[in-house]
Amino acid sequence: MSISLRYVAAAVLLAVAAGTSVHAQDNVLNLYSARHYQTDQMLYDQFTKQTGIRINRIEADDNALLERLRTEGRNSPADVILMVDAARLWRAQVEGLFQPVRSKVLEERIPQNLRGGDEGQGAQWFGFSTRARIIVYNKVSVKREDVATYESLADPKNKGKVCTRSGSHPYMLSLIGAMIERNGEPATEKWAQGMVANFARPPRGGDTDQINGVASGECGVALANSYYYARMLRSPRTEDREAINKVGFVWPNQETTGTHINVAGGAVARNAPHREAAVKFLEYLTSDEAQAYFANGNNEWPAVPAVTVKNPALQGMGKFKAENVNVTAIGKNQVAAQKILDRAGYK
Repeated sequence: MSISLRYVAAAVLLAVAAGTSVHAQDNVLNLYSARHYQTDQMLYDQFTKQTGIRINRIEADDNALLERLRTEGRNSPADVILMVDAARLWRAQVEGLFQPVRSKVLEERIPQNLRGGDEGQGAQWFGFSTRARIIVYNKVSVKREDVATYESLADPKNKGKVCTRSGSHPYMLSLIGAMIERNGEPATEKWAQGMVANFARPPRGGDTDQINGVASGECGVALANSYYYARMLRSPRTEDREAINKVGFVWPNQETTGTHINVAGGAVARNAPHREAAVKFLEYLTSDEAQAYFANGNNEWPAVPAVTVKNPALQGMGKFKAENVNVTAIGKNQVAAQKILDRAGYK
């Protein structure tokens, strides 16, 4: 079935669900998801098996989901919204698309720094898995000690070596939002200027492209999310294994503030028609079983500290010190981050 036909079919299912009786609604959950990982289907199937609640799902990228929610307004059938970056989750929050949730399970299982919104009234969104922003370097042309921190990428010694994706991408905006929180705006702007001066090429492509660029020698060093690196480690494709063999990686800032982490997370939609089922689904995502799906299926770390990771790629990458910047602060700094990038000429 084509993407467009799947979208229409999912929309029909949601419309049918919205028009059913109150009793039938108790066994339905309408999910809007920006996650597009095949292993998530097992996650949803297990929830239905445990609870009897059937999931109607629409998948689209974050921007498309936000636009759909704006258009639907108070009549939206959405119960739960899943997105894949703190910057995007924060944007949905400030647009009033989420509602606060008070849940003992969520508050006990998800660390406070991975919860977004006003804690006094209940968090509005929760990180359910994390990914780290690592530094990948060419083992032949770059010394590991020269790229041990995010700040070192802006050092003149790395001139002509640095590659990243677009500065306007949420992954980059979230990193810079965290840097603003840690170091302040003046220091972060100076860093952005140094990054632009050190570019090997204009920013472009996704994180896999950055890793391949380092492997090919086009770039000496690049930023990438950890799950892209782990995915290539586990890949059966010869070209992926060859690329990984040519690069090394660094957990940045281990002697200072720790490595930047981002989240994939979820929230109860502002006008959720099945709020009880929505909260139950979010609580399910904190279970040991669901957290294991995130780790093993998509090479993400569980957000729940007590869950043990059994993914060989993640285990092979080793342990690291993570930063402790609250995801809400990262979101609030998005506007300042974009202004800094614009002034620095970071495209």
